[in-house]
Amino acid sequence: MSSVTIKNLNKTYPNGFLSVKDVSLHIEDGEFVTFHGPSGCGKSTILRMIGGLEDITSGEIYLGNDLLNDVLPRDRQLAMAFQNYALYPAFSVYENIALGLILRDFPRNIIDSRVKIAAELLKIPNILDKKIRKTSDMQRQKIALARAVVCRPKVFLVDEDFSRGNLFRRREMLYDILRINKKLKITTLYVTNDYKEAIALRKKIVFMENGEITDTVLQVSLDQR
Repeated sequence: MSSVTIKNLNKTYPNGFLSVKDVSLHIEDGEFVTFHGPSGCGKSTILRMIGGLEDITSGEIYLGNDLLNDVLPRDRQLAMAFQNYALYPAFSVYENIALGLILRDFPRNIIDSRVKIAAELLKIPNILDKKIRKTSDMQRQKIALARAVVCRPKVFLVDEDFSRGNLFRRREMLYDILRINKKLKITTLYVTNDYKEAIALRKKIVFMENGEITDTVLQVSLDQR
């Protein structure tokens, strides 16, 4: 199962700042959930704790029935999309997307099939042979998303910084992650401090303030392009 369950989650930093306060939440298998709140409210910290990039002070995080607290990030069956795309400029687009599968010794036919499916989904099949240094910023964003999902993670974590600073790229990224969620059925958690954006997605919204969940709203689904 690809559900995510958070129980009484807390995060306190060494300086005493309590970033996340006793948060409990259940996210269904295949669900798309948006975390919304002002900067510093704890929403990105929750994402990073789920991904294993932040230590948990107390509480529990489950993927299905499996407790994640002491599981290394690489073993969590998650994909994370953060601001740094970390693409290899000397490699081709195909090689960058396929890298995770190659490192896991997947058969060549499976690698080829998954890369092509991801490229079609992200609308970049025509650039698979290009070197990264010859691609645009928009294309690199899509390549990073394709690489994140090609290993078929159970959960996809997307931070708002992934496409900060360019409205057109941000909108395209939102369409892309909605398609990923719809077509591949990957449970998706997205963080934003933009209220209009959170509402426009028409998915479940978890509202946060001062490290706590203040409300949870389930909206009507929106047809994705």
